[in-house]
Amino acid sequence: MLLAAMYGVINDHVTYTISPEYYTRFKFEQFGLETVWFGGIRQTVTVVGIMATWWVGLLIGLVLGLTGLIFKDHQSMRRAIQKAIFYTFISTIAFAIAGYLYGRFVLAGTGVDWWLPEGLLDESAFISVGSVHNFAYMGGFFGLVAGVYFLIRLNIKQRRITARENVAP
Repeated sequence: MLLAAMYGVINDHVTYTISPEYYTRFKFEQFGLETVWFGGIRQTVTVVGIMATWWVGLLIGLVLGLTGLIFKDHQSMRRAIQKAIFYTFISTIAFAIAGYLYGRFVLAGTGVDWWLPEGLLDESAFISVGSVHNFAYMGGFFGLVAGVYFLIRLNIKQRRITARENVAP
């Protein structure tokens, strides 16, 4: 949860720089923060980043943690889960970057069927940031599936090695 929240904070500060309107005209309202709380705009962006991502970290942690229970000891389980979380994190970042590129160079030119606030000063930036956020969630999901697959494959490999060692004279 902590890693996801930290990702959300960094992601939201970067994307706020790209499109402040995405927050002031959409995200603040979505999270019930229409008035700037917490001492200023950037502090409120921090709160939005945490609120938007902590639950994803909880879900990923639960699924990878429960899957990790297939390992024979806590040391190998811990190492394997750490690698799976790392892969999930990298997947999320890679998808977010792809989302920015897709949003900036495709969606901003072709338009979207999402709700857009009226009178945006920079519609292209708003769309690009929306794409970053959508792709990052997809990246987290993809990373979670890949992480579960990694844990299962690693466990099978370790069990085969152990079985061979037990059979050897």
